[in-house]
Amino acid sequence: MTVTVPSWSAEVVAELPYPLVFATVSGAHLYGFASVDSDLDLRAAHLLPAAEVVGLRTGPETLSHEGLREGVELDVVSHDLRKFAVLLNSRNGYVLEQLLSPLVVATGPLHRDLIALAPAFVTSNHAHHYLGFATSQEKLFNQTGRLKAALYWLRVLLTGIHLMRTGELETDLNVLGTSLSYVPSLIELKRSAEKSAFPAGLESRLRADAAGLRAELEKTRDASHLPAHPPPEAVQALNDLVVRARLATV
Repeated sequence: MTVTVPSWSAEVVAELPYPLVFATVSGAHLYGFASVDSDLDLRAAHLLPAAEVVGLRTGPETLSHEGLREGVELDVVSHDLRKFAVLLNSRNGYVLEQLLSPLVVATGPLHRDLIALAPAFVTSNHAHHYLGFATSQEKLFNQTGRLKAALYWLRVLLTGIHLMRTGELETDLNVLGTSLSYVPSLIELKRSAEKSAFPAGLESRLRADAAGLRAELEKTRDASHLPAHPPPEAVQALNDLVVRARLATV
């Protein structure tokens, strides 16, 4: 599936006040069901200069901005490289998806180095992230009855299962949801309007399928060949990358 990202996305992240390590698109665009009125989730990593890390006055570990551009709602979040690396080393599926997103807005050598290290940071413990994310989306669906929450709910469970089975990250529900016959029609409905309600006639099936997927994720986690934690040499390499990048700002 071809995803169209606004041409001005690079301009938005270029306005951040620190050098970028990378910037990518996350959210519904990455998950394969962006609607005509979806907001644009831009996720990035920036590099604070050494002077704003070692002194009394430190720079922002996280930058966030919401706004509107050409009628599109923006949600921009960027972490300093060190914070991003800490999150990457802590079974955080969000940052893993941001790092490996194929929807690249800005990149460079540090981004490529992080991507090369990423496979070593994929662990069986990432299942806990996806199980927790699924729980939050189930609660949101219970509260709102929105199609978006239902699609997120299915997507995170299927991404987690695929990751546990293969060690590879797949986030596109069009690819992941082929075994669920109603998913393509739900995606088409979501693309027509961001705030579509979930079809009432499918709710019992959704809940049964989500329960089955949750059990499958727990099963594949327990049987996964993935390590529980990244190997020490990978953590050291990530540490060295952060140190080299920081010292280069001096």
